Amino acid sequence: MRALVTGGAGFVGSHLVDALVARGDDVVVVDDLSTGNRAFVNPAATLREHDVRVPFEADADVVFHLAAQADVGTSMEKPSFDAEVNVVGTVNALEAARAAGARLVFSSTGGAIYGSVDAPAGEDSALLPVSAYGLAKRSAEVYLGVVAIFLERLAAGEPTTIFGDGTITRDFVHVDDVVRALLLAAEHDGGVFNVGTGIETSVADLHALCERVLRVHAPPALGPPRAGDASRSVLDTTRAARDLGFTAAVALADGIESTVAAPA
Repeated sequence: MRALVTGGAGFVGSHLVDALVARGDDVVVVDDLSTGNRAFVNPAATLREHDVRVPFEADADVVFHLAAQADVGTSMEKPSFDAEVNVVGTVNALEAARAAGARLVFSSTGGAIYGSVDAPAGEDSALLPVSAYGLAKRSAEVYLGVVAIFLERLAAGEPTTIFGDGTITRDFVHVDDVVRALLLAAEHDGGVFNVGTGIETSVADLHALCERVLRVHAPPALGPPRAGDASRSVLDTTRAARDLGFTAAVALADGIESTVAAPA
C-alpha cells in the first residue's frame, strides 16, 4: 500500500510510519518539522518538508492525517493559528485524499472535543469543547505529552508542576495501541471511533505512578489551573471494540515502564 502520513515526524506519527514500513508499505511523510524531528522519520520513508496549512498532493492509497497543533495552552493564546493548522490543515488533507482517490484516516484528539464529561464519552456524546483546541478539532471532524514531561524531569531530578489540584482526569492510551487502531481504521469502511482505554486516571495519580516506576519521591508543585483544561475526560470505546476489533492492550503502568526502558 502507498501511504502518506502528515505529522509523521512526531511522536505518534513516527511510530505509525515505523509500523507501515515494517509491513512493507511505501510511505511518504509530510511534516514541517516545527515540532517533529527529522531524526524520528524512518529512513525507509520519504520525508516531504511541508506545512499542512498550504495545500499539498498525495500520491497514495491512504492518507493518515496526524499533523496538528496539539497544545491546549497555545490554542487559547493563539486561536487563529490553532484553527489554521487544525481546521485548514485538515481540509487540505481531505482535498489531497479526494484528488488521489485515497482513503483518509483522521486522528482527532484524546477527548478534548467532548469537554468535561460525567461518564465515559461515546462517539455520539454531546460535543462541548472547553478550549479553542477542542473547538478546532471538533470543526475538523495527545493529551499525550504529560507522561514524557513527568518522566524526563523526574529522572533528571528537576521539579515538576501540576496545573490545578491534580484531580483532572484523562484517558491515557499507549502509542502502540493508537498505531494499531489507526491501522485497523484504515481497513474499515468509514466511521468515527474513540481510541482509548476507557479508564480515567487523575494527573496526580499519573505523577505518583511515574515516581514509583523511577523509584524516586519528588512531589510536584501545584500551579494555577490552565484555561481550556477539561476537568474530566474519559472515552467509551465500545464501538471501536465492536466494529474495529480494537481494545487497548497496554496497561498504563506497563506503558510507563516501557517508556522509561526505551532508548533515548
